[in-house]
This record gives sequence, structure tokens and C-alpha cells, in this order.
Amino acid sequence: MSEFASVLRSWRERLSPADVGLPAGSGRRAAGLRREELAALAGVSVDYIVRLEQGRAQHPSPQLLGALALALRLSVDERDHLYRVAGAAPPSRDLVPRHVTPGVQRLVDRLGDVPLAVFSAAHDIIMWNPLWAAVNGDPSAESALERNLVWRHFTHGHDGVEFDDIHEEEFASDLVADLRAAVGRYPRDPSLAALVARLRSSSPEFERRWGSARIAEHRSSRKVVSTPVGPIEIDCDVLAVPGGDLRIVVYTTVPGSRHAEALELLRVTGLQTFAGSASAVEVP
Repeated sequence: MSEFASVLRSWRERLSPADVGLPAGSGRRAAGLRREELAALAGVSVDYIVRLEQGRAQHPSPQLLGALALALRLSVDERDHLYRVAGAAPPSRDLVPRHVTPGVQRLVDRLGDVPLAVFSAAHDIIMWNPLWAAVNGDPSAESALERNLVWRHFTHGHDGVEFDDIHEEEFASDLVADLRAAVGRYPRDPSLAALVARLRSSSPEFERRWGSARIAEHRSSRKVVSTPVGPIEIDCDVLAVPGGDLRIVVYTTVPGSRHAEALELLRVTGLQTFAGSASAVEVP
């Protein structure tokens, strides 16, 4: 058995369904995820997982390796090992990180009572929980470009979201400044450079703000979001993930307020539209 096949099977068998937000079900003869469950999480066929574990499938794509690393809750070191034994180069440190660590994935799984999403340093949404989708719409229905927060804000506006004047100005200014800081950290990332070039040519407002050369990090804002249960006033806080350069964006409401009651109602009723997995992942 190849090293790739060996670690793939070992890492699948060390996980329980509860580890990845799945029900345990009945009739399980062995611990660990079933091949069917890993296939569903990684977005491939069960037959392909079988062939990978038997060493009959050669040279899986980097996109699939990234999906497997997320589905298997691998650490960065484990992810890099998976790439190497598959004959692929691990993701370059020169590129904006997109790997979601097991600890961050557990936060997404377990903080189901607040809308929560994980973004890259380029403001691409990578992972979100069902309540985030209920409040903002399901990101999986959008293209990769449309899932970028900066692109959406400066090319589509923010329909359904109302800021006061101070927070609207701060939000737009901070997005551009934060993206510029990312360019400084990842000057050789071609996707990031292409995003900035496209924004500068498509949005005069972005180009104007880019010209100010401000450097900052977006950390918090207050806004009112239109939802299926009515408008909800939320505080949006951005938490940094040390070492991974990811952002965890969390929405909260004032406890005991009508907005908190509306968010709880949306948690109960709005999730019916998004029945399925406990979280969604956009794989690079």
C-alpha cells in the first residue's frame, strides 16, 4: 500500500461522524468515517475514494487534495504531507492561506446559534454555518468571484444591508485598507493581484480609496440586515486566527432585544431552507 493510500485511510478511520457534524446513524461496524461520508464531504464519488485508498487512482488534483484535507480535519503539517505523498507541491507560503484548521472547523460546527463564517485574507468566504446562509443567502449558489466580500461590496453595493453613515464609511475604507495589507504580505499571489486589478478597473470608488494607500485591518461594524423574518440589527466582529491569516466573522445581537428574538426565530425557521450538512466549504 502506498503512503498516500495508508494515511488517507488512517485519517478517515480516526474521525467519528460527530467530529465532522454528521449523525452517527446505526449499524456501524467500525469506528471512523465511512467512505461514503468522506466522499460526500469532499465532493467526489465513493468509487474514487475506494480507488484512492487501494492505490488504483493516481495523481489526484490539488483541488481534490485541498478538499480531502478539509474533510479530514488535517493540520497544516498533515495537509502538506498529503500533498507530497500524492506527488503534488503543498500550497505555497507565498499564496493567501485558505486551509481551515481543525480548531476553526470545530468553532463553525459548534457555534450554531450565531451567524459565523470564515474568510481568507483576500476576503474570500471559505466556510460558513447554516445560520450565516439563512441571514445572508447561501454562498454556495454564487461563483468564486461573487463570494469575495470586497468584490461584492464595490461592484454590487450592499442591498439588504443598512449602515449608519459612520459605519458605512469605515466599512468601505477598512475593506480596501485590509486588502492592501494582504497584498503586502502576499505580493506574489497571482489571484490576489488579479482581484485588485479587476477591482481597480471596475469600481471608481475602490480605485479612489486604493489611491489613499491606507493600511488597516477591518475588525468590527454595526449594520441592519434584511432577512426573511424582518430587519435585524447586528454587531459584526472579525476575529483573527493566529498563524493561518484567516478571519472568523461573527454576527451577534443585543441579548434580550427584539433583534435577538428575530435571530433566534430565523435560526429555527430559516434553517429549513438549508437542511443538510452542518457547514459549507468552498474548496480552492
